[in-house]
Amino acid sequence: MSTIIQAQQLSKSFGQHQVLTALDFTIEAGEPIALIGPNGAGKTTLFSILCGFLAQDRGSIEIFGQKPGSDGLSGRVSALPQDAMLDPNFSIGTQLTFYGQLQGMTKATAVAETRRVLALVDLTDYFSQKATVLSHGMRKRVAIAQALLGQPELVLLDEPTAGLDPVNALQVRQIIANLTSEATFMISSHNIFELERLCGTVLYLEHGKLVQQRSVQQGAVGYLSLQLENADAALVLNVLRQLPGVNSVENAQKNEFAIHYDRELAPDLDMTLIGVLRAQGWQYRSLTQGRTLEQQLFAVANG
Repeated sequence: MSTIIQAQQLSKSFGQHQVLTALDFTIEAGEPIALIGPNGAGKTTLFSILCGFLAQDRGSIEIFGQKPGSDGLSGRVSALPQDAMLDPNFSIGTQLTFYGQLQGMTKATAVAETRRVLALVDLTDYFSQKATVLSHGMRKRVAIAQALLGQPELVLLDEPTAGLDPVNALQVRQIIANLTSEATFMISSHNIFELERLCGTVLYLEHGKLVQQRSVQQGAVGYLSLQLENADAALVLNVLRQLPGVNSVENAQKNEFAIHYDRELAPDLDMTLIGVLRAQGWQYRSLTQGRTLEQQLFAVANG
């Protein structure tokens, strides 16, 4: 594997406020990287430095051996801010084509590239539509398409599924998973379930310091927690226990079910489960993954 990002003693402050303190880390090409930490931990500042929008006060950082913001990184690094917006006055195709031309593409190349990235996010038919006709989830997918223009090698995503319902969030995760062979993604998110499913490495920031850099360990046994509205517990237990890969289902509390399953036999059990909920007409409050990554992070951080 090749090194993408190398940071040594990276520090940044705003006035008297120290935002990042002596970060040392190395990122290799490959599986997505999770950037996690509480609000104010320095995640957005780190992303801004990686994009070349901010300069560090001390230390060094290189992307592909070059300083962030260098001309040599043009087209190789892209970013999706959490609050990325689309102009309601222009079609999706016009906007993405314009962004492609800003990268130096000819108009014909930019149009072709726009159609390519819209196909990646399953929005080919919306080339001529304006953003006003899109749902929130579809707008997020267009924003991801924009970040994929020009086939960048490193893609920085800030809260890519924030505010999305479970189905749209799942679609976004699938898009990222399908593209991991083409680009390395660095994802900032508060959704530990999302990060556990997607990422191979996690950087945990707290108070501007790198508390941990570790590999995401996934055991063979998976765990899902399902909370339903006014469920017939006996029927739910009977249906869920018959799903392929499910080892056991427990009704720990009223309308809450703990599902233990084999990750190898049912790697996408959450997708299967959403289909079952629809087919049965069951209304659910939440569906969450086990806390394996959360426990790994905070057991060490608090220990």
